Amino acid sequence: MPRARIIAAFAAVTLVALTGCGANAGAANTAADDFPKKGKSIDLIVSFSSGGAVDTAARLVQPILEKELGTNVEVINKPGAGGQIGYTQLTSAKPDGYTIGATGSPSVVVSPLDPARGAKYTRDSFQPLGRQVIDPTVIAVQPDSPYKTLKELLEAAKAKPKSMTASTTGLQTGEHFALAQIQQTTGAEFAPVHFSEGASQATTAFLGKHVDVLVANVSDVTDLTKQGKARVLGVMTAERAPSLPDVPTFKESGYEIEAGTVRGYSAPAGLPDAVAKKLEAALQKAIEDPTVVQKMKDLGLQTSYLNGADYKEFWAGQEDGFKKVLPLVQKKD
Repeated sequence: MPRARIIAAFAAVTLVALTGCGANAGAANTAADDFPKKGKSIDLIVSFSSGGAVDTAARLVQPILEKELGTNVEVINKPGAGGQIGYTQLTSAKPDGYTIGATGSPSVVVSPLDPARGAKYTRDSFQPLGRQVIDPTVIAVQPDSPYKTLKELLEAAKAKPKSMTASTTGLQTGEHFALAQIQQTTGAEFAPVHFSEGASQATTAFLGKHVDVLVANVSDVTDLTKQGKARVLGVMTAERAPSLPDVPTFKESGYEIEAGTVRGYSAPAGLPDAVAKKLEAALQKAIEDPTVVQKMKDLGLQTSYLNGADYKEFWAGQEDGFKKVLPLVQKKD
């Protein structure tokens, strides 16, 4: 074949290939432009029962997500197994953007690390979209409790191990880890009672005096304190919580312990990039919306937004840290 014809043929093939690439790119862009399709709603899975802090935060961002995305966003509660049921449903969903979920650590980070939990997902099963808040852990007792200070409570629990019950929102959740940290640092040992449906279930049990100590987050106890239904003895953070200005930190009471729950939003891994960008942008708008920020502040929470990439990196760092203390909260045979 003459050289001129070879060059012409090669050019034709190259043109066809480039045209095909352009068509594929255009199709991808069109698919992104079509998301979300008109009339097709997005499910936002909350792995705990309604009324708790995770559910409340999701319902605050819901209307702004609907406005930004131009479609209905339905909050669906799937409580149980310390969040594992909801996380399983989230990661099993098709990664098309129509299913996202609230993700909170330690539960979402730790459950796949313990083989005994039988989790069907790993950290790589999630595509983080954005972090919303860090909610410090607190210790509270009944208003008529004989224990007026954190030191009095912990000394009693140290003198008589497991003589007092304390709530958690499930095995290997933030509250469970906090109790383990307290035991490791102070020698005070409580008998954990796991309420796997979430904070609202644990709070109900505490209000009914079925548990002695409420281990919860700042957002769970702010209203209880105002209503005189709980006495918070300590906050597990470096600085006092703005909504609980009179409550000392653990550090102020002489205990170097910090603990809390980190909450954000994720999708099943494998989202198309363009769809992920749309969801991330909508979530950022919702999380940083002044009205949402103020309502979170009213709950005692300071918004601490991270984008999807930074949230993913933060998540990986948490995984490394929790691996070191996991033996303290693993179920004993």
